[in-house]
Amino acid sequence: MRYDGGMQAAPTETAAPAPRIRRLPEAVVCRIAAGEVIERPAAAVKELVENALDAGATRIAVALEAGGIARIEVTDDGGGMIAAELALAVERHATSKLADKNLVAIRTLGFRGEALPAIAAAARLSITSRPPGAPHAHTIRVAGGIASEVAPASGPPGTRVEVRDLFYATPARRKFLKTPRAEAEQSEAAVRRLALAAPAVAFRLESEGRAVFDLPAQGRAGRVSALFGREAAAALLPVAAERGALRLAGFAAAPSITRASGAEQGLVVNGRPVSDPVLKIAVRVAYRQVIAPGRHPIVALFLDLPPEELDVNVHPAKTELRFRDPDAVRGLVIGALTRALAAPARGVVAGAHPAPLPAIRLTAPPPRRALPRGLAEAQLPLAAVPAARTVAAPPPPAAEFPLGAPVAQVLDTYVIAVAADESLVVVDQHAAHERLTHEALRAQLLDGGVRSQALLLPAVVDLPAADAARLLERGTELARLGLDIEAFGPGAVLVRALPAVLGAPEPAPLLRDLADELAELAEATALAARLDTILARMACHGSIRAGRRLGASEMDALLRRMEATPRAATCSHGRPTYLKLAKAEIERLFGRR
Repeated sequence: MRYDGGMQAAPTETAAPAPRIRRLPEAVVCRIAAGEVIERPAAAVKELVENALDAGATRIAVALEAGGIARIEVTDDGGGMIAAELALAVERHATSKLADKNLVAIRTLGFRGEALPAIAAAARLSITSRPPGAPHAHTIRVAGGIASEVAPASGPPGTRVEVRDLFYATPARRKFLKTPRAEAEQSEAAVRRLALAAPAVAFRLESEGRAVFDLPAQGRAGRVSALFGREAAAALLPVAAERGALRLAGFAAAPSITRASGAEQGLVVNGRPVSDPVLKIAVRVAYRQVIAPGRHPIVALFLDLPPEELDVNVHPAKTELRFRDPDAVRGLVIGALTRALAAPARGVVAGAHPAPLPAIRLTAPPPRRALPRGLAEAQLPLAAVPAARTVAAPPPPAAEFPLGAPVAQVLDTYVIAVAADESLVVVDQHAAHERLTHEALRAQLLDGGVRSQALLLPAVVDLPAADAARLLERGTELARLGLDIEAFGPGAVLVRALPAVLGAPEPAPLLRDLADELAELAEATALAARLDTILARMACHGSIRAGRRLGASEMDALLRRMEATPRAATCSHGRPTYLKLAKAEIERLFGRR
């Protein structure tokens, strides 16, 4: 630095800059942790119920006020805590559940030791606990992260946790909460998921003093029925599969029962309710060919595997997992659901799920003048109605034919039949035959491999470089599925052969779709599922079209094949193939009841 006169000033020492990194106060640290673990009342409810389950509770009661914002109370009859444990329970990173410092083989729902101190940092917390056999209970209170002394108290064996004024210490976060009703619905959903995962535990949930549900200890089937409702319970199909150390059990609803969202998909892994992308994608793939786009199936699946085969410490809310072998898990789930959904149509019609029908001859019975029971009115001159075509009346339908005997074709599109239980059945001939054709093609696909058909002229398909590389890496698997491809310069694939069963489709759309499937699932099952979609499109064009008149034998053969064909209740696009009206429903429509 220069001064007047040109003299050089002597160097001076400058003060060291103030450090920009500093330790946060403990209260702030706790509130940050609270925001990560407890973002809304439902998160607090989830953590407290998980603690109760880990404590070995057989009965858990949850009470909410103002959606849990004003008050949450969770009471259990579990192992309880002694006075010294109560004092530690409200400290960060203090837990009785983690014995392995490497965070593997975790067998409890909670394990981080953050839930109680996180809640205590953002609310007024009180815990009263008594181990079985102890002379009395003890209690501790925490407000804004400041704990009281542990004191003797009265209370039954078990633990009662009360949370009041959630986020009173962080009012900015409280402003982002939704209405009490919306928060109560989220808490209810959290309790329902845990109740599904632990059917042997009795659960009671109250909101604003009203019982939302009160579930006794029960088996899985009873708990699923209680939580999913009567309609879904009547259409549930059992699911069971094993692969090595993996065990899958549970229930899946028939394709005729779907929802607008995936809220009724219960996924449980080692007793932990999860919302894991691996499992959700597997469910979507298994149902893709039997439900309409945009609809979601109802499932309750319980997967068990050795704890060391998965990492549960990858998500703050512990709802997502990392499987050591995700491909094996996906394949197990997709295969099990696919087999369950392959139940013949009679299971859906009758409301039960018996064994598959024996082989049925598809020739029509000889015509008889006798009319099916309950169709005396058919003697009227229906031929005068141009939209309806009566057929020679077959014998009364046998009880083993749930779709009944055909009696007419309406609008050259719908087959009318009467079942043995006097129900009226209306079949969409195009949708039904589309499914039959699809399943016939699918059986050929799965029966020993796919026959390929060489192209007269090999086709060059231009693709994004990543998609081309992805396909070429799986060239061996694609060849087993009837596709013969090879590299043809950067970002291009030469197609020499396609599956013969597909006819002569344009290869470019097929390869693009397969590349997308590989990017999403990265397993051979995805290829088979994609080809199944292509077969569905082919089946649509090769099926009986609306407007084609059918004879009596064709109608009867269509119904009999539907009864013996998997997934016949819906077409390849997920639409219903038939409707069934019970006699009582018809009488009610006409005011006879």
